[in-house]
Amino acid sequence: MSAIALEKQAGGRRNIGIFAHVDAGKTTTTEQMLFASGRIRAAGSVDDGTAQTDSLEVERARGISVRAAVTRLAWQGIDVNLVDTPGHVDFLAEVERSLRVMDGAILIVSAAEGVQAQTEVVWQALREMNLPTILYVNKMDRVGADPDGVLRQIRRLLSSAAVPIQAPIGAEDRFAGAVDLLSPADGDGEGSEWNEVFSELLTEAAAERDEALLLHYLEEGSLPFEDMKASLGEGARRGELFPVLFGAAARGLGVRELMDAMIGLLPPPAGDPAGDVSGVVFKLERDPVMGRIAYVRLYGGTIANRDVIPGGAEGTSDKITQIRKADGKRWEDVGVLAAGDIAAVCGWGRARIGDIVGSAEGVPGVRQLAVPLLTVQAFWRSEAEYPAVVAACQELADEDPALALQWMQDERELHLKVMGPIQTEVLASVLQSRFGLTVTFGPPSVIYKETPAGVGEGYVAYLAPKPCWAILRFLIEPLPRGSGLVYESKERGERLADSYQNEVARRVPEALRQGLLGWEVTDLKVTLVEGEHHVWHTHPLDFVIATPMGIMDGLARTGTRLLEPVLKFKLSVPAEFAGKLMNELLLMRADIGAPVPVGERMEIEGRLPVADSLDFPARLGSMTKGRGVLSASFAGYQEAPAGVAAERKRSGVNPLDQARFILAARSALSVT
Repeated sequence: MSAIALEKQAGGRRNIGIFAHVDAGKTTTTEQMLFASGRIRAAGSVDDGTAQTDSLEVERARGISVRAAVTRLAWQGIDVNLVDTPGHVDFLAEVERSLRVMDGAILIVSAAEGVQAQTEVVWQALREMNLPTILYVNKMDRVGADPDGVLRQIRRLLSSAAVPIQAPIGAEDRFAGAVDLLSPADGDGEGSEWNEVFSELLTEAAAERDEALLLHYLEEGSLPFEDMKASLGEGARRGELFPVLFGAAARGLGVRELMDAMIGLLPPPAGDPAGDVSGVVFKLERDPVMGRIAYVRLYGGTIANRDVIPGGAEGTSDKITQIRKADGKRWEDVGVLAAGDIAAVCGWGRARIGDIVGSAEGVPGVRQLAVPLLTVQAFWRSEAEYPAVVAACQELADEDPALALQWMQDERELHLKVMGPIQTEVLASVLQSRFGLTVTFGPPSVIYKETPAGVGEGYVAYLAPKPCWAILRFLIEPLPRGSGLVYESKERGERLADSYQNEVARRVPEALRQGLLGWEVTDLKVTLVEGEHHVWHTHPLDFVIATPMGIMDGLARTGTRLLEPVLKFKLSVPAEFAGKLMNELLLMRADIGAPVPVGERMEIEGRLPVADSLDFPARLGSMTKGRGVLSASFAGYQEAPAGVAAERKRSGVNPLDQARFILAARSALSVT
């Protein structure tokens, strides 16, 4: 047992997420943890499609994780809920939802590839949520493994508070494990060429946390092991220090030490099992026998089989039929879920991801990572399959709300928002294997947005054909980028009853889903400045019809400007390719800073329009002979230049054509 294991604290559970860039070894590490704990008899292989947490056919076939997988194990007497998350950027929404319910994280970095694009994205999210994090440098046995270089990169790109608590013994085919720098028995570091420099980093990090320790270090040049261990443990559990370990998970090297560290250095969950029920649904699956299964993290209270929980599943009160946990590839009915724990709840047939279970108090907010910037249209083989394809896509959208299914009933079209081409291929595979449907997707197109070009008013008097009466006047004002929609009502209840005002407030966001160019309208303030109902003639549905007409009238008066999505990027290339890449970036309308030399490479940072760079990652490899490294993340929307035009086909009748829109809304017009 390593010295870290002796740092165990009170609390018999851990909720830990495993995160990394694709192919860094998350699923392999998870398999080795399950094997080491005795949960499975043999560690599965990602390449062979036998990994426990890759349950989907497409995951086994492709050798990548596309859905977060919840599993469990016990180590050193502690129960651990372990969530293996996808590493590919196309499935970032799964990572986003998993982050919300974790108490600690293991971030895996490849010893050969170092800090990659997804690594930085996830790291920023972990820090914003202040999740205590352990870094595991995996694949130390790979050709090109450079522990010293990777550690320096981690400390430069992620955090200078990342401190090694091990010193690896050899690298590449000479890797033979690691020395525990917190153990008196291993403290001499014999066998590790990195012992001296890594020990100094660890000692300095521990000393800087405490004035007495710092004084001792300055006087003696070293610290007692117990003092270092205590300082590191406190700093790690507070999310102020980030321990770094080394291993080769595929060979089982360093996995047990990593498990000791996650028990000793990551915190237990908080929450009172006797308190009010408070939790969140963060993942959905469908079981052929049990139907929809909702994965729930409970922050307070206790729920059990046959309970009816108000507030769960969109405010419904469905009875819980079973609470169960994974046991390898089987399920165990545990019957009870208490605060601080995670389990799968059956019986909530109407549950949606993000539903609050019981009270919202204590449930953390969402850190948005995944912003789909592309949309694709689905196509099917025959008209007879249309209802089945709609139902299947709706079920997938329930399980992944980021897909934002747009079902255009009148045009008999289906559109989905996606992160990239790999996600589209996976969707087609899942529709075939799970639903028996052959669905193809059209080429992806960029998701633009619109914003008001100026200040203006929108007015509607919906007075005919009777019976109806709804008068509305809106003030529309543009807001700075990233503001979204702000709605306010200045109308008093005497002229427009509160119930009608509430209906207007609900319908304004819907009315803004399609602007003058067919895109969602954002970054604006809408103020209801005037409204009127009639005692006899008004029906609540009148405001369902009137609101989009009033909003579109206002947009027609203000005009709209097209907004395009942009990426924040960092590009690292060998110096000889820098000039060529700079020219290429300028052709793509990139806004770039001066290149920065880092060793024999150049780093270029800036902002890049999505529309002009869709194929850039694929071209980068050939342009740099495979030596270019690109990391990019969503940076928001900016106003498109005059030469960029993009219009989207509108769904349904345009509210600007008020006569036809009213007839269609009242089902008196056949829309073809």
